[in-house]
Amino acid sequence: MKTETAPGLSGWPPPVLDPAGPFAGPIEVVSWVLFIMGGVVLTIVLIALGIALFGPREWRRRVGGERIVWIGGLAFPVVVLTGLLIYGLNVTARVTAEPRPGEMRVRVTGEMWWWRVAYLDDQGREVIQDANEVHIPVGQPVVFELESADVIHSFWVPRLGGKTDMIPGRRNFMRLQADEAGVFGGQCAEYCGGPHALMGFVVVAHEPAAYAQWRAKQAGPAVAPAMPQLARGQAVFDANGCGACHTVRGTEYNGLAGPDLTHVGARQSIGAGILPNNQGTLAGWISDSQGIKPGNRMPSYPVLTGADLRDVAAYLDSLK
Repeated sequence: MKTETAPGLSGWPPPVLDPAGPFAGPIEVVSWVLFIMGGVVLTIVLIALGIALFGPREWRRRVGGERIVWIGGLAFPVVVLTGLLIYGLNVTARVTAEPRPGEMRVRVTGEMWWWRVAYLDDQGREVIQDANEVHIPVGQPVVFELESADVIHSFWVPRLGGKTDMIPGRRNFMRLQADEAGVFGGQCAEYCGGPHALMGFVVVAHEPAAYAQWRAKQAGPAVAPAMPQLARGQAVFDANGCGACHTVRGTEYNGLAGPDLTHVGARQSIGAGILPNNQGTLAGWISDSQGIKPGNRMPSYPVLTGADLRDVAAYLDSLK
């Protein structure tokens, strides 16, 4: 399945209030608790303000008294904020615990401005590389190991869980689980400079059997060009040095600076979640990536002819 638009966080209800998994549900409850408590506090403050401005003299005197100041200005905030802190910490504790034996693990590294994804085995070794999307089985908790290669990013899939920061030199953990198959939009939730707003991704949840098939196919090398156009596209890819930045397993291209392209044709989107993935968008991205997403690390290639762009886009689209 492929999405026709970049993953968005708009609509009603807001994604954070429309949970699709057990780790997102508690976040929804926390949100409503905060909304309600904020409304209660605002109401109390407005009532006190109304009394201070327009109430009877005796009431105004009491509102301005030392006792009310101590209760309303110190005791009440301490009690309310301490209670909310303890409640919030209890809710998030099981979401951010370190991996336990047997749990599925995925390492996501925030980069400027895309997501490096690695699927890990039981010993924490990388077995599959991907980029800008994560595939998970329905009904199974998945531990995400979150890191940053440069600046602070924040990993957020609103319908599946809360936000977790990705801090250079530190590894944070979070758990996500989808209770239904589908595609869930995510976004970097910490300003990281440049095209931060265009740093999206998707989490694709499959039924367990479909996930096993996807993972088995993902572990294999790229398919060799089977048509003359695809062979010409690979030649364009090679001649322009694309393999210096990108890996295509099964070929001599082993660059690590950019996303792994071994199965790029099977991805939901390109450009870190901002464009649907098809030959037309691939050609446009290669030709003018800086016009589409200014400041990203992918250089534009305006020197390529229309034929070259069609061929290399067809080659990349064939890497399923």
